Amino acid sequence: MTDQLERNFREDRRVRDAARALVDADLANLRANYAARGLSDRIKHHLTEGAADVLDEAVAVTEDNKGAVAALVAAIVLWFARHPIIDLLTDDTPTPEREPTQSR
Repeated sequence: MTDQLERNFREDRRVRDAARALVDADLANLRANYAARGLSDRIKHHLTEGAADVLDEAVAVTEDNKGAVAALVAAIVLWFARHPIIDLLTDDTPTPEREPTQSR
């Protein structure tokens, strides 16, 4: 029984040492990788790639839905121009019965 336990112990130790060697190799590889290209460069690259993907998707959706995009742009233009348009359509000249009164 003791021989079996000792064999299991040695086998477990070999497995543990092999796993530790793999972890150490992965850490060394990771450190070398980050030394070659810093974290800020990685973040910048990730953000620019994400922005490019979003732009490509927006262009594809726009090409597929030109009418909806045109209607949306027209609605936005009308929204921002609503006050001048309302001023053109309404008569804001004061008449004698509509003149503002001053209260004291």
